[in-house]
Amino acid sequence: MEKTEISEIEHAYGANEIQVLEGLEAVRKRPGMYIGSTGPRGLHHLVYEIVDNSIDEALAGFCDEIKVKILPQNVICVEDNGRGIPVGEHPKLKIPALTVVFTVLHAGGKFGGGGYKVSGGLHGVGASVVNALSEWLEVRVFKDGKEYYQRFEGGVPTCEMQTLGQTQKRGTEIKFKADREVFVETDKYDFSVLETRLREQAFLNAGLKIILTDEREDEETRNETFHYEGGLASFVEYIHKKRGLDVIHPDVISFSKTMPDNAAQVEVAMQYNGSYNELILSFANNIHTTDGGTHEEGFKRALTRVMNDYARKYNILKENDKNLSGEDVREGLTAVISVKLKEAQFEGQTKARLGNTKVRGFVDSLVSEKLETYLEENPSVAKAIFEKSLAAARARDAARKARDLVRRKSALESASLPGKLADCQLRNAEETEIYIVEGDSAGGSAKGGRDRKFQAILPLWGKMLNVEKARLDKVYGNDKLMPVITALGCGIGTEFDLSKLRYGKVIIMADADVDGSHIRTLLLTFFFRFMKPLVEQGHVYIAQPPLYRISKGKKHYYAYSDDERDKLLAELGGNTDVQRYKGLGEMDSEQLWETTMNPETRIMLRVELSDAAAADEIFTILMGDKVEPRRDFIEKNAKYVQNLDV
Repeated sequence: MEKTEISEIEHAYGANEIQVLEGLEAVRKRPGMYIGSTGPRGLHHLVYEIVDNSIDEALAGFCDEIKVKILPQNVICVEDNGRGIPVGEHPKLKIPALTVVFTVLHAGGKFGGGGYKVSGGLHGVGASVVNALSEWLEVRVFKDGKEYYQRFEGGVPTCEMQTLGQTQKRGTEIKFKADREVFVETDKYDFSVLETRLREQAFLNAGLKIILTDEREDEETRNETFHYEGGLASFVEYIHKKRGLDVIHPDVISFSKTMPDNAAQVEVAMQYNGSYNELILSFANNIHTTDGGTHEEGFKRALTRVMNDYARKYNILKENDKNLSGEDVREGLTAVISVKLKEAQFEGQTKARLGNTKVRGFVDSLVSEKLETYLEENPSVAKAIFEKSLAAARARDAARKARDLVRRKSALESASLPGKLADCQLRNAEETEIYIVEGDSAGGSAKGGRDRKFQAILPLWGKMLNVEKARLDKVYGNDKLMPVITALGCGIGTEFDLSKLRYGKVIIMADADVDGSHIRTLLLTFFFRFMKPLVEQGHVYIAQPPLYRISKGKKHYYAYSDDERDKLLAELGGNTDVQRYKGLGEMDSEQLWETTMNPETRIMLRVELSDAAAADEIFTILMGDKVEPRRDFIEKNAKYVQNLDV
């Protein structure tokens, strides 16, 4: 792996570089503070912390291969060919530096000791946090011709560091098993989740090879190697290929630059496709900054300015034309921005946003200079991009005109509400909920069974618009979507204002069949693309009507799955009558209230957005124009489908 100026190390990486800031007592008491949660996300975060330490070795130029294995009993093994964790005696604590790294919080080579100039990870706390949250952890270090070993249980050493003998290997191997007392929900790793993260890291570190292997007995044996010499350009190409998106210019536009004082290095890769959605992925020291930050702001600002300057210079925009907006120039854009800094300043413990102010100006100047030159030298590409942006601007203008025609004067004026909406009496959004119901028949049952004090009902009929294939102007005036927009009252797109939401819970209630699933998916696609905060803030729910009504004598029972049905039938014995509900319309008002709408007895699923980039990808694949990516996705995931009703 080629070294860069920014990652060259001026100091040796030894015991003296391991600096101690504080103890480890709090980790097991409040694990969420360190890994985000004790659910599946936190479980996988353990792997990321150890891998990030190996990637830091790669950033420093001393490691070019990392192996990650999921072993039987969900044991994780991470091995790299870096320099190996220091094993000498720590000057202050008088114990091996290896022991310090795994037992003392904020002990690492990333606190100004000179071990690393650029690093990701949780500022070097990763190894000790993983150790504290593991049932057991074993580390082997291959360094200076010798192999060193130590084992920990519950974060505490079970033996002193041992020297096992001679070796020609170099690097570190860490095995650990997550503690089920901490990760009560699950200790099972998802191969695809690790695959996505590790592939991402290989793209961000051109030339680094990462090998992921699944060796669990109850899982399909899988082995994936991630190795991309093209770096970010390869990343953009991969995104377009996986999502089945047609590009509007053949080559990825990419450029990079290092600050004069070597304080930061910036890489950008971008390419336009035929979709109506933008995807900007930004990273700082290999950490995905999901909330953006100064690097993303600099990129967006420069992109908008360069595009407008070019359009004015070559008379693409006439004198009286308005400037293109940021939305216009980013429609159909896929871009990846990666910055690597000596002193990264993140906002918040989860590092979702970069705060370094100097980075904004540096990225801005880089994009301005390089993109302007590229457009000048590639007029045919510039023409294709501007045709796309101008079409987006025209659509935005059409959407504004359509919006003005349908906008309500006030969210409280019932005269402007959809005619089919049966509104509730309360006006406080925290106390109200709206059921979006498939069909007039089910809508009638819902209206009859609801508690009209706080429950509103909006029946929909027929299939609605697939917004994945439509611009904003096609949404306004659509007879299936406008009633939803008007009833919720909070607008869509850039006009969206969560404070104007009229109902605290937005509940999708559709039949438990293929058509019902399609309607749910179309609505979720609409909410994700045009009302994303509605999903992010947990306002969207999916009602769970029962599949079966089981009667014995004068008593009735409801089952929400085949397993529940079988269990009930076994408990009730013979002389039972089983009714399979094919649609909500088969239930009368009383049954619908009792099973699906009564807050004291109903079952609902809240739609959560744990990974916006992954959700964006799935919506593009499943709801987009291309058949091949959709077929690949279905074939890959068919084995996970439950309760399929065809």
